[in-house]
Amino acid sequence: MAATVETTARKTAIRPFTIEIPERELEDLRARIAAMRWPEKETVDDDSQGVELATIQAVARYWLTDYDWRKCEARLNAVPQFVTEIDGLDIHFVHVRSKHEDALPVVVCHGWPGSFIEQMKIIDLLTDPTAHGASASDAFHVVIPNMPGYGFSGRPTTTGWDPIRMGRAWVVLMKRLGYERFVAAGGDYGALVVDYMAGGRDAPASPEPAPPELLGIHTNFPGVFPLDVDKAIKTGGAQPSDLSAEERLAAEKLGSAYKHAAYAVQMGTRPQTMYGLNDSPVFLAAYMLDHDPTSYRTLIRPAFVDGNEGGLTRDDILDNITMFWLTNTGFSSAKSYWEYLGYGSFANARNVTVPVAVSVFPDELYQAPESWANKAYSNLVHYNKLDRGGHFAAWEQPELYASELREGFRSLR
Repeated sequence: MAATVETTARKTAIRPFTIEIPERELEDLRARIAAMRWPEKETVDDDSQGVELATIQAVARYWLTDYDWRKCEARLNAVPQFVTEIDGLDIHFVHVRSKHEDALPVVVCHGWPGSFIEQMKIIDLLTDPTAHGASASDAFHVVIPNMPGYGFSGRPTTTGWDPIRMGRAWVVLMKRLGYERFVAAGGDYGALVVDYMAGGRDAPASPEPAPPELLGIHTNFPGVFPLDVDKAIKTGGAQPSDLSAEERLAAEKLGSAYKHAAYAVQMGTRPQTMYGLNDSPVFLAAYMLDHDPTSYRTLIRPAFVDGNEGGLTRDDILDNITMFWLTNTGFSSAKSYWEYLGYGSFANARNVTVPVAVSVFPDELYQAPESWANKAYSNLVHYNKLDRGGHFAAWEQPELYASELREGFRSLR
């Protein structure tokens, strides 16, 4: 019995974590980039065939000659990081407590092709609001986990780590950290996690209740599409005749996103085939950069080809890609999409009833209409359209994102 108690305590212990990448791994990365066997140029004059040769070659040149992972490693190690075992898997996370003891605990959930690196810029904004023009009453204790198969979290060896299981794991994590009441926020795949964490399901029958500790959620990738609208988008069928102009535009945007999300189809159906994600850093980079046309055209290509670093710098982008390479998680992270296959759509309504705050960014894959948000989230406590920012909102526009979390959760404190 004593041995069992000791083993359980060891598994549930919260262990400090420091990133220490051996130099030989960085030398191998540079050697692989230098040895890249380049294909011919695209046969079109735009990005309709994918990431253009000139763009990915510019990425590779900078990665090989100018990029310094050690700077990123030092920044990451400057914040408290930990590992703890949940449901048989080691989970890596950042945990920064505010100096304001009445701060509201929040767990922030990333998506693909992101990681906890996406949220590094918002930590100080949320934990120390008085240093950024906000009130002490807006403070948060911040927890940012890496999803299973991502970054420094463990790589699942069995199936079952879908967004529902992840949501349960984050509840366990928050309670293990001593938080009896908390909120959650997420974008992209992380938006699925927080919707399901909040008891949401793709069919209204027998939803799993939200955990009593969860006060509410924030999403910048809200699941709001009515099932008939989403089905019509996927099948090419006629949309309902009573859609407003705003709703019809949202449907068109989502249709375009589905059309260009070849990565989602591949990862959702045949992730085991993509060995190149773990073998070629250039392939990994191109695959991750081709997430969506808007991010590619407004963030990626300008940063590397035009020298116009906007919402994301070249180092921002390569910090995240390099972390995927060094942790050997290009392959394992892809399987998160396979785990979601069959649950539903990334964008359909999931019948969430807890308080929900929605932020709509103009360069997101689609702009969720308030009419649909009110129907999808029966307890909508905040809805706001921003004037800039896109799919990676916390990464691109950290000040705006932090202000949305402050405003969105203010009524729940």
